Amino acid sequence: MERCGWLGALHDPLIGKVLSLIHSQPQQPWTVAALARSVACSRSAFAARFSALTGEGPIVYLTRWRMQLAARLLAEHPHARVNEVVEQVGYHSEAAFSKAFKRAMGVAPRKYRQ
Repeated sequence: MERCGWLGALHDPLIGKVLSLIHSQPQQPWTVAALARSVACSRSAFAARFSALTGEGPIVYLTRWRMQLAARLLAEHPHARVNEVVEQVGYHSEAAFSKAFKRAMGVAPRKYRQ
């Protein structure tokens, strides 16, 4: 029986490598195609394998990871500007980041910090 979830996916040679890349380089402009290329896999086979092992698509996982990092950065660095956090988690626009953050966390980044 295959292990499921993030911890189980870490043991998969392909998906474990991709998770490591996502976690260590969240600021990179990752796409499904770029992640698949990083493990020499077709886009469709990679996406299916990633979803089967983690229970969600690669971009959904990436976005959730970025939002968790952003929340931690906002909480741990109360005087950092939001646009500094935006860059660290891979967004190019504060507006796009704020929209994604609010959708994921239920409040705007500045409110979350309070």
